Amino acid sequence: MQEVKTPKKPFIYYLLIAATILVLLNTLVFPNVLKRQVQEVGYNVFMQMTDRHEIGSVNITQTEILFTNKDNTEIFKTGIINDPGLVDRLYDAGATFSTEITEEMSPLLYVLVGYVLPIVIFILIGRLLSKKMMDKMSDGANPMNSMMFGTGKSNAKIYVKSSSGIKFADVAGEEEAKELLSEIVDFLHNPGKYQEIGASMPKGALLVGPPGTGKTLLAKAVAGEADVPFFSISGSEFVEMFVGMGAAKVRDLFKQANEKAPCIVFIDEIDAIGKKRDGRIGGNDEREQTLNQLLTEMDGFDGSKGVVILAATNQPDSLDPALLRPGRFDRRIPVELPDLQGRVDILKVHAKKIKLSDNVDFDAIARAASGASGAELANIVNEAALRAVRCGRKFATQADLMESVEVVIAGYQKKNRILSDKEKLIVAYHEVGHALVAAMQTHSAPVQKITIIPRTSGALGYTMQVDEDEHFLMSKTEMENKIATFTGGRAAEELIFHEITTGASNDIEQATKFARAMITRYGMNDEFDMVAMETVTNQYLGGDSSLTCSMETQTQIDQKVVTLVKEQHEKAKKILEDNILKLHEIAKFLYENETITGEEFMQILNGNQIPEKL
Repeated sequence: MQEVKTPKKPFIYYLLIAATILVLLNTLVFPNVLKRQVQEVGYNVFMQMTDRHEIGSVNITQTEILFTNKDNTEIFKTGIINDPGLVDRLYDAGATFSTEITEEMSPLLYVLVGYVLPIVIFILIGRLLSKKMMDKMSDGANPMNSMMFGTGKSNAKIYVKSSSGIKFADVAGEEEAKELLSEIVDFLHNPGKYQEIGASMPKGALLVGPPGTGKTLLAKAVAGEADVPFFSISGSEFVEMFVGMGAAKVRDLFKQANEKAPCIVFIDEIDAIGKKRDGRIGGNDEREQTLNQLLTEMDGFDGSKGVVILAATNQPDSLDPALLRPGRFDRRIPVELPDLQGRVDILKVHAKKIKLSDNVDFDAIARAASGASGAELANIVNEAALRAVRCGRKFATQADLMESVEVVIAGYQKKNRILSDKEKLIVAYHEVGHALVAAMQTHSAPVQKITIIPRTSGALGYTMQVDEDEHFLMSKTEMENKIATFTGGRAAEELIFHEITTGASNDIEQATKFARAMITRYGMNDEFDMVAMETVTNQYLGGDSSLTCSMETQTQIDQKVVTLVKEQHEKAKKILEDNILKLHEIAKFLYENETITGEEFMQILNGNQIPEKL
């Protein structure tokens, strides 16, 4: 898309021009025009005027003598001559000695320049501003908003047709969202067939989903496919320090949209102005005025003209119900995290921008990047290209892409952090403890990689598990096995070193989170049964949870969480005790090589010989 800018000079522009003109006149023109000219005369003239008592004021310096006539209307200048009795003669002549002789203007000229001219200039500026205000009023605009330095104008960026515009083909992994939005495109192209049956196009469509899933990209793709003007503005741009400015911007935006219909108006992060109105005293009145104006404009414009409102947010729960009712944002389009096939398609789209080797397996990369958004997948491809350049290659390989997945998950390798032999051994047993517990349980994801190379995220090592297929449900057994896997690292430390370290902090956090969710959200406890004890808000921004039960019930929940984690911890210990020889063997191999692939791990576990690495 190409941005079309239509700059308009605000009123402050004209005020600054007028002030600049006055300053220049006062500093450069007026002093030279208004001051009296100094007449240079000979010393004999000075002596004659002194003898005739015609000197008014006199100023004697080291290089010259400045003096005036008796009524101070003219200024004269002459040179210095050695004259010992000069001062006495001047005194007898009645002259006044002055250290400074000012070059004053005449009273009439002073009045004209000091008062009349500035008044004339400001009258002209006032007439110009009045004319512009009348023009605004004739257009139906609010003159007070127009005077505030142009802040009542919309800041929307306007995009029009471009040969390099974004199309639906450039957006992968969101097929359901594209299908819903393609109907809007078809209406803009062929409104007749909808009007024939009596159907009207939704006035607004709300794109909802986590950050990085491509909501803004989808909106631009709709404009690219429809081949119509595209107005783009962020919700925060409506927020102004002046009361009423946000509402004025909303009016101006919809006015421009109606003039360029058919078109698409896209409001990004609409939650900045669309939050629920709570009616409390001392609330944000300016934001509520802006929201009220948006609601009014959406009711007022005619959707049959082809003006479509798109908006995006990742906090749908916080939006005002009046904004979401039918007739305003009629259609809610979820833009979720992509599934396995969606991740493969997204990787292929972004991979077209870089040079790749022929044997890249996008399916394996997509499985390893489970839960990644479209923006994260684009970053993975870019990191792979950067890694290839660092290694001196002309194209990216499968290894580059897999390493870039780990970079996004755990950060870059921290090569300057050198662990002591004891710490390295503890980390090796810790990570193998995780992997061995996972491998010895059913319904657990296969181990893909184990490493004890520190990462910039703070992890001293990690175990990567990758599911073979996409899963959308987790059974109670799977969740319990997950908790046992989290506790496997600490269990290995206790079993081998009879000591515990701080390395299990993240494992403890994750195990507790899973155990609490099983009891409070998923009803996986016989005593509480199917009773929700917890609510989750902001599901697209990490999910903030809060308990909705009495203090006594919260105490019981805490006890049950501790019991559940303890049971899985004991189960992990039992698994490692039963397979302690394999624990020693795999930990020794990891300690020596620092990284084990999933294939090598399974070969050792099954008793096969591992060929030595070159």
